[in-house]
Amino acid sequence: MFHKLLGIWLFFSLCSTAFAQDTFQLKGVVLHAKDLSPAQGATIVGKKLYAVSSENGAFTINNVTKGTYTFTISHIGCEPTTLSVDVQKNMDGLKVYLVESATVLEEVKVNGKTKRREAKEVPIVTQTVSKEFLEQNRENTLMQTLSKIAGVSTINIGSGQSKPVIRGLGFNRVAVVQNGIKHEAQQWGNDHGLEIDQHGIENIQIIKGPASLLYGSDAIAGVVDIQPNQTPLPNSFSGEVNILGESNNDLLGVSAGITSRKDKWFYRGRLTYRDYGDYKVPADRINYENYVFELDDNNLRNTAGNEADASLSIGYVTEGFKSETVFSNVNAKNGFFANAHGLEVRTSSIDYDSSNRDVDLPYHKVNHFKITNNTSISAGEHLLHIDLGYQNNNREEHSEPVPHGYMPTPPDTKERLFIKNTYSLNFRDDFNPTDKHDMVVGLNTEYQNNNIGGWGFLIPEYNRFTAGVFAYDQFEINSNFHFLGGLRYDVGRVDTKAYYDWYPSTVNNADGSTSYIHQQRSKDKTLDFGSLSASLGLSYIQDKTSYKINVGRSFRMPLANELASDGVNYHMYRYERGNLDLDPEVSYQLDLSVEHTENSFSVGVSPFVNIFQNYIYLNPTSSYYETIQIYEYTQAEVFRIGGEFNASATITKNLQLDASVEYVYSEQTSGPKEGFTLPFSPPLSGLLSARYQFEKLLIFNKPQLIADYRITAAQEEIVPPEEKTDGYQVLNMSFLSEIDVFKNSLPLEMRVKLNNVFDTKYFNHTSFYRLIDVPEAGRNISLSLTIPFQ
Repeated sequence: MFHKLLGIWLFFSLCSTAFAQDTFQLKGVVLHAKDLSPAQGATIVGKKLYAVSSENGAFTINNVTKGTYTFTISHIGCEPTTLSVDVQKNMDGLKVYLVESATVLEEVKVNGKTKRREAKEVPIVTQTVSKEFLEQNRENTLMQTLSKIAGVSTINIGSGQSKPVIRGLGFNRVAVVQNGIKHEAQQWGNDHGLEIDQHGIENIQIIKGPASLLYGSDAIAGVVDIQPNQTPLPNSFSGEVNILGESNNDLLGVSAGITSRKDKWFYRGRLTYRDYGDYKVPADRINYENYVFELDDNNLRNTAGNEADASLSIGYVTEGFKSETVFSNVNAKNGFFANAHGLEVRTSSIDYDSSNRDVDLPYHKVNHFKITNNTSISAGEHLLHIDLGYQNNNREEHSEPVPHGYMPTPPDTKERLFIKNTYSLNFRDDFNPTDKHDMVVGLNTEYQNNNIGGWGFLIPEYNRFTAGVFAYDQFEINSNFHFLGGLRYDVGRVDTKAYYDWYPSTVNNADGSTSYIHQQRSKDKTLDFGSLSASLGLSYIQDKTSYKINVGRSFRMPLANELASDGVNYHMYRYERGNLDLDPEVSYQLDLSVEHTENSFSVGVSPFVNIFQNYIYLNPTSSYYETIQIYEYTQAEVFRIGGEFNASATITKNLQLDASVEYVYSEQTSGPKEGFTLPFSPPLSGLLSARYQFEKLLIFNKPQLIADYRITAAQEEIVPPEEKTDGYQVLNMSFLSEIDVFKNSLPLEMRVKLNNVFDTKYFNHTSFYRLIDVPEAGRNISLSLTIPFQ
């Protein structure tokens, strides 16, 4: 059914582009009558037609059918003018002259700041990711796309899944926020990725460092904030079709989206489908647990998958009020590298090499349904923000039914089922008691209901409730000197449910008798938590240099898997056991930032120092369960230090060079692994980028050639049972261009990308499959075409 709907959508989208060839393009320029200077920002409004004049006063309206139209042209400080236009073939460009308004106004004080200026005034270390960056650097997953940013990396699970890591910390220590609501899936698991469609995203803000003050628990390491898209212009309609193909895993993908607004009502919609095969690595064999597995044609068997996404939003905007409701659904099926799921594959009857596109056992299916509503209300001096959210995450893990220990052969392939329902409410009041103060008070609440199923147990059913209140004030000492201070208090409760094995285990009694009992894996337990977060910061702007300093205290509640897991995780081939005595993690961090900008170059450095009082981690023990090593959650003090360096220079009009370096050092200062680092700690890494803008080349407009050279040092600071990782260098190339295919239509946007140019064999220390001797993907050529229409 989904494929049919997608086909219909794409048919009409492409037809709308084709039909536009029978229409005309209306061009013109808006000038001030007094001095003939261009009127930038003038609005040209007709029935179902709309445009805004550029900096030289020019405007263009595409896809106008033949006929007579009435337009109203308006500009601030000018009298509106109305004219009638006869649209036909070979018509001349319009010239519109606006007369200054005779209205006399009292003196008006205008205060305005660019987003860049506002970012400099906030003492928090943030980075804004634009739509242009996302389109130029798009990879298989959103987090792989963002990994080009210094301080951001990923834990990759095959080619279709990845999870964010900020400054060496990931899992539930990084909050992913979309439309103001924290994305709640099964992010606690090593092999669980993000269920987010990266197409159609226009703006992302990345916060490096603790952000518990604004986002509560789970933001102790940072935030990936996927912000709502801009409100469409009145009487506008636009859309795009994006087609993608890749060579390494034979990926074929298509994404189509539309955006429209009448007067006050607007809507957006998007459909995305991706299908890919097993991806290739520059190796012909894998050594796992001293067993050597041959790879057929370098394919990492059973890493194929598919993904189907849909979203629809409806919004209403008027003066002082805006509300938008977004419905989205992400459905994916991905295979797990067969040899990573324990050693039973050695005796499996499945022919994994018969096809590189089928998804055999083991695999997972996930469906993430989300509804969010964002409402803003202007009430006098107050701006009220209300965010509501509901999410349902349904994840199934399937594997071959194989007996283990006392467990007989399971009845089916459904090893585990996780169903999470999340209800969220955020409230925030922005107000300015004086011109110098920008104050915010707010409330965040979240309730989770988690259910499980399947024959394999790892974590119990549980309910989780969190609530937090916060307030902060950004005070302007003077125009270049700002202070930020805030407090937050959170409470939380976790209720875990009892669970017993579905099969009996043999127990030898003290009197020599034998009992057959269903072992209890978890208990009915209620745990309450509470913690204080605080942040103090200063920012100072001196000419072209900005300085920031911020110190904060943040926290994170223990997760259900850390508290009450008790089972075999076959993805990691280990027995994991929780600890009900865990305390919330508490972190203290000092962030600094210095950035200097000139016309032709910029340079910045962002160091940090971080201390955890009680970091939670999974510690390997000397005990075994049925030949499988037992890992137990414990806590330790941890010291971390590191930062990022960025530089950018415009060498010539057409050539730009960029460089970045990132480094994190971690050390456990107490506990059983005292003196060791933390798992998945990224090594020292640098990225050199060169971008050259050509003049028009044949059919290519604004062609750009980009080269990215990643240099990564060896990671020798490890925590057992991790192994050291060698350093590596990887070169990626991209060619971007616009192509004018049809007259009177928007140009096509083309991107050709060549990743891992030299087919280098290397191991990413933050990759999930690195633990089982699987290198990163080999050479890959991708071709992306974006067809815009309006």
